[in-house]
Order: sequence, then structure tokens, then C-alpha cells
Amino acid sequence: MQLAKVVGSVVSTRKADKLGGFKLLLTRAVDLDTLEEKGAPIVSVDTVGAGEGELVLIVSGSSSRQTPETDKKPVDSTIVGIVDNVDMLGRRVFTK
Repeated sequence: MQLAKVVGSVVSTRKADKLGGFKLLLTRAVDLDTLEEKGAPIVSVDTVGAGEGELVLIVSGSSSRQTPETDKKPVDSTIVGIVDNVDMLGRRVFTK
């Protein structure tokens, strides 16, 4: 599992049948020390109703197909949670 920020969305009117109905969002990993974005954005399937600018939990690889919505679907990154707070080393470093 990884913390990421939703940085945009992807609209695809033509896609594989198994991807029908999914909201596709661009996510970018965040550094755990600074909570700053890092690396290239990736497309993630949204299963929790996330929106742009939110800090989310993403899973990738085979874990991304472990939700009821994504079981046996051709996905490699799935948003599985919206983060409310992050506490690290005894102090709160993020609050929604």
C-alpha cells in the first residue's frame, strides 16, 4: 500500500468492456517524510469516490485486483482509501 495524491483524471470513452463504469484518476506517490509528490503520475481505478487533490491509499499489481469491484479486471493500480489523517513519530503530519 502506498500514499498518493490525486492529481487529475482520465476520460476514456472507448476501453475494454471489463473497465466499463470505472472512474480513472491520475495519482502520484508522495514522499512519506515530506508528503510532497514524487515520481511520474499513474492511472488508478477509483473504488472509493476520491477527488482531485485528495490524499489516498493505492495498491498496485495483484493487490489492485483484490477488491470486489476490481476482481478479475485488467487493472494495475487501485485507490482503496481516502486518507483523513497521517500521524508519524508521535505527531500529526497531515489532516484532511
